[in-house]
Amino acid sequence: MNPSLLAILVVILAGGATALQAPTNARLATAVASPVNAAFISFAVGTTVLGLLAAILHTRPDMAATRALPWYAWLGGAYGACFVVAAAWGVPRLGVAMTITLMVGGQLLLSLALDHFGALGVPRQPLNIGRIAGVGLVLAGVLLVRRS
Repeated sequence: MNPSLLAILVVILAGGATALQAPTNARLATAVASPVNAAFISFAVGTTVLGLLAAILHTRPDMAATRALPWYAWLGGAYGACFVVAAAWGVPRLGVAMTITLMVGGQLLLSLALDHFGALGVPRQPLNIGRIAGVGLVLAGVLLVRRS
């Protein structure tokens, strides 16, 4: 299988998992009385799964490389926590499709800026009409999902 095709497939499946994650954590939030509690449990389960996977794959971090990282490289878990709490809180109020659509819209807007400026060490990809139009069409989809 073409490595690019495999990467695309994996990313699509991971995107689908976020659609499953939102209602799953919303249901958990109801049971544990808070989207923060649900996110905590979700991260604990995720940490356990990742720990087992790291042990099975025999992966070890390069500690010298981790010490050389910029401060913002340590914030990924904080961003993930915001995502999980917002999804668990948003789904009962907005529905799964609207919550995920808004999240994707926010991701796309910020990703255009990150790419354009080459922020956080990503390769610089300047804005152009095609990229703006593509994100605009997705954002138009947010409005369509909302009106339905």
